[in-house]
Amino acid sequence: MSIKRALVSVSDKTGVVDFCRELSQLGVEIISTGGTKNLLAKEGVPVIGISDVTGFPEIMDGRVKTLHPAVHSGLLAIRDNEEHQAQMKELGLDYIDLVVVNLYPFQETIAKPDVLYEDAIENIDIGGPTMLRSAAKNHAFVSVIVDNADYSKVLEEVRAEGDTTLTTRTRLAAKVFRHTAAYDALISDYLSNVTGDPLPERYTVTYEKIQDLRYGENPHQKAAFYRKPLASQDTLTTAEQLHGKELSYNNINDANAALQIVKEFTEPAVVAVKHMNPCGVGIGSSVLEAFEKAHAADPTSIFGGIVASNRIIDEATALRLKEIFLEIILAPGFTEEALTVLTQKKNLRLLKVGELASGQDRQSQHIITSIDGGMVIQESDVHSLDITDLSVVTDRKPTEEELKQLLFGWKVVKHVKSNAILLAKDSMTIGVGAGQMNRVGAAKIAIEQAGDKAKGSVLASDAFFPMGDTVELAAKHGITAIIQPGGSVKDEESIQAANQYGIAMVFTGVRHFKH
Repeated sequence: MSIKRALVSVSDKTGVVDFCRELSQLGVEIISTGGTKNLLAKEGVPVIGISDVTGFPEIMDGRVKTLHPAVHSGLLAIRDNEEHQAQMKELGLDYIDLVVVNLYPFQETIAKPDVLYEDAIENIDIGGPTMLRSAAKNHAFVSVIVDNADYSKVLEEVRAEGDTTLTTRTRLAAKVFRHTAAYDALISDYLSNVTGDPLPERYTVTYEKIQDLRYGENPHQKAAFYRKPLASQDTLTTAEQLHGKELSYNNINDANAALQIVKEFTEPAVVAVKHMNPCGVGIGSSVLEAFEKAHAADPTSIFGGIVASNRIIDEATALRLKEIFLEIILAPGFTEEALTVLTQKKNLRLLKVGELASGQDRQSQHIITSIDGGMVIQESDVHSLDITDLSVVTDRKPTEEELKQLLFGWKVVKHVKSNAILLAKDSMTIGVGAGQMNRVGAAKIAIEQAGDKAKGSVLASDAFFPMGDTVELAAKHGITAIIQPGGSVKDEESIQAANQYGIAMVFTGVRHFKH
């Protein structure tokens, strides 16, 4: 066998002229359609129009051109099947040995903020996927290219043997089916959202690999990093790494956690994360002030952690950051002076993200969690609390300063693993109790971490208090105000305890479990 005829129809024309020119020089007949045919002819590459093969004109603005037996018989015929050979000969049909197709730019079309529904639909390719699937199905005999990165490999083999190897054809076929599956998944997702059915009876997702990772959570686990098509510019998947060694699986999860927390704030904020929990969060009038608070919150745990800022890192902040061993610094940007300082640390990863959406500007996304044998899907928790949502349930109302600290604490505690208790004071965290089996245990950890700073602080809880013991513990250590969702059948017990100790308590009506 050898490659004698190729059908070429590409939307991305990068490299196609040189590829087809060499194929032609190797004796391969080129068939093409529309714009690709015009380009090849203009560049002096011998080319036959698809209508000359089908005996039928391209119609309906090019919607119908390759959906024809003369094309698909040439692709699907089993070359060593005598009946197929006889039918091809009887009907005067020729084989097609190579298909080179890439699809209408549906993803690029729907990425436009002002895209019209009609434009999106018009960019759903029909003939292209059909040719690709036909050729890929018959890869025992037919070579198929959907990615121009494969041009050189195919040319190398055709030069050497006149044909590709079965191994290459199988690899190319697998790539085709991955490609068409991803293409259809994107269309399905778009239409499901248009029709208001984002969680349909079948849920198909597609992701593009960013990089292989050295390993997963532990060295014996394989891992890779993927990006969702059309990911927004304020995500880790679109971040630009400016410096440092390669990201690890754990780095990525921690950095993502830090990024989600820092998006809660519109004022300058710095977040330090360790093992996906915040160990220090601070806000201030400048990024430096915010960092000093985040660092002071827990100067021990920040060691070896991830730091995220919602402001550009300047030289003064960089000099302070350089003093600490950190894995990653994540920010919307770094001044030249800051880069000069921080790049002196060879392994420190510096990540630049796009402009951050914050507060009520954040859009909910689907969070997919794998379980054994399946997955569960939910909307991301981007609930933003408004001060008017609060209900004061105690005799004493919180002071203006207490209210400010309560709202700050509430923004952070939603990102702490449940059961979660957080203490805040002076616009910084001073104690974090994360992931405990009971709420009193979480409160004890947060209070112990805060030490003497607990006096005069406020407490935030991700979920309601089933009894008054947490309030009593808070009172014992001088905590003056509490924010919690409410909703327990024993709410009155907690309210009475707060009234007994003169603690102001507010209910949000919303809980923030994080498992």
